[in-house]
Amino acid sequence: MVNLEMRGKMRIFMSKNMHKAIVVVFLALLFLVPREIRAQKSLNPYILFTGLVLTSDSLKPIPYVAIKNSRRGLAGYTDLLGHFDIVALKGDTLWFTQAEKTASWHVIPDTLSSNRYNIIKTMVQDTIDIPVIFIRALPSKSFFDHEFVNTTPPDDAYEIARKNLELEAAKEELKLRPADAKASQQMIAQSRVQQLYYYKQAPPQNYLSPVAWMQFLDAWKRGEFKKKKKK
Repeated sequence: MVNLEMRGKMRIFMSKNMHKAIVVVFLALLFLVPREIRAQKSLNPYILFTGLVLTSDSLKPIPYVAIKNSRRGLAGYTDLLGHFDIVALKGDTLWFTQAEKTASWHVIPDTLSSNRYNIIKTMVQDTIDIPVIFIRALPSKSFFDHEFVNTTPPDDAYEIARKNLELEAAKEELKLRPADAKASQQMIAQSRVQQLYYYKQAPPQNYLSPVAWMQFLDAWKRGEFKKKKKK
């Protein structure tokens, strides 16, 4: 009897200790897993680098700013609102370049604990450099007279517009002219092909076609359906 009572007490004691051990292990895992996750996050060198690029004087967004990484080259561009969103490494040096702005750079800190990094970058207006032009005098006055008379000056904006309007006027005039023999033959051949395409079947009707109705209304506005007075 004494042995049975001792065995029962030992079983109860061991079961209590097992429950305590399971609870201790569970709590240890509960506190250690987040630390391991945070350690893995801290070991990840890549971050999401976002921000805005604005003008330094009026704080307006600057679109299409090229963002170049000193290690891997071009990383991306800013959108119309000056926002950018790229992936970079901790410690990278990024260059911001735009044609009308002075180039500037920014270094991402290598001591970041987060996987995101945001900045607001301002850029200063810069002058635009043009190629150097060397002006030299002609050897004699006779060369100047010859060049002045025979050189054709380039067309200005008004002359270019006039030439473009002349082309449009010629196109409209060609539309009003009757077709020649070659164009008439092509129209007859196209009509014949259209008839053969719908041979022994009903051709499609344009009663509900919006294009046909628009053409009809345009012709009606132009007065093509009015009765012409007989002379």
